[in-house]
Amino acid sequence: MTKPLLEVENLRVTFPTSRGDVDVVAGISFSLGRERLGIVGESGSGKSMTGRSILRLIRPPGRVRADLFRFDGQNLLDLSERQMRAIRGARISMVMQDPKFALNPVMTVGEQIAEALRAHGNLPRREVSARVLDMLAAVRITDPKRVASLYPHEVSGGMGQRVMIAMMLIPEPDILIADEPTSALDVSVQAQVLDIIDEQVRQRGMGLMLISHDLALVSHYCDRVIVMNAGRIVETLDSGQLGAASHPYTRALIEAVPRLDETRDWLPTLPRAGGEVA
Repeated sequence: MTKPLLEVENLRVTFPTSRGDVDVVAGISFSLGRERLGIVGESGSGKSMTGRSILRLIRPPGRVRADLFRFDGQNLLDLSERQMRAIRGARISMVMQDPKFALNPVMTVGEQIAEALRAHGNLPRREVSARVLDMLAAVRITDPKRVASLYPHEVSGGMGQRVMIAMMLIPEPDILIADEPTSALDVSVQAQVLDIIDEQVRQRGMGLMLISHDLALVSHYCDRVIVMNAGRIVETLDSGQLGAASHPYTRALIEAVPRLDETRDWLPTLPRAGGEVA
């Protein structure tokens, strides 16, 4: 069996509050190889914090602890900030939720993608320019040269997200973390963006961590699905086995999805006791 790229055991992300410390990620364990892993759950379930902790993007007063937090044989918690900068982007990249806030408004699209490449290598200017245009073409932008000269406010939301994907993929990372990559997009372009991510992950043989609140979407694009609730993993299963999910929270998520052909007068809600489903 191939050794996983990422191994996580008993991961905790803790923040202090006026009532004491709160674990927003409360002791989860999982692994990720060169596969497509989905993490699904409601807002506040700890999905994004899990993704950000892998890149060590949780800043004080937040704290990250784990019994094992290993990427390609390296303990991420033992690395210096300088060592982590060599991993961020180059070997593990993260597509954020909204390109309007993630892209630099005073740099052209081409400059930003080139910066992601130059930060992890010393390539001739001509080669950098060629790779930027090739990467824009790879994410299905039909006029790469023109788009490379535009500023973020001059592109649509869907094109901006394609630019973000290009920026994260151009260093050829081993793992891509996609944190709600379509949440700010119209329904008409969501599938296009996810198809691009899926196509690039398959072609490049990367590991994908797709974070979403949409169970159906994750099951369609991923091989395995982790279901999180209140900072904990409540169920892990193959995407094709969602119909056989046994945990009440997973079943409730499935039942709460509206269907075009349904005749129900009301949608079920998630029963809660102490902030989570038993």
